[in-house]
Amino acid sequence: VQLQACGGGLVQAGGSLRLSCVPSKSTFSINAPIWYRQYPGKQREMVAGISDGGYINYDDSVKGRFTISKDNAKNIVSLQMNSLKPEDTAVYYCNAAIGTFRGRFWGQGTQVTVSS
Repeated sequence: VQLQACGGGLVQAGGSLRLSCVPSKSTFSINAPIWYRQYPGKQREMVAGISDGGYINYDDSVKGRFTISKDNAKNIVSLQMNSLKPEDTAVYYCNAAIGTFRGRFWGQGTQVTVSS
């Protein structure tokens, strides 16, 4: 079982991208998802997450610009990124618990590049 992330790409500053993350089998639920990003040579940092209780949390740097959502019917987690800035350029990863499997799982990472 694994997570598959997609939706990254190259966009100009001020533009938008939508990242998606799905489990390797669509019947598996995604629980307590978190989006992270990683700059070259740096550790991954949390961007946005949804707790088991539905509480949504954002890093201050993306508040008001990014929106995390979870479609429970389709088992998809998305990260809508608006008003992108060059400093949002990073590799983005999804992380979540899947179904009844123990532990948490990482997606493969998707590159987001914002040009100035």
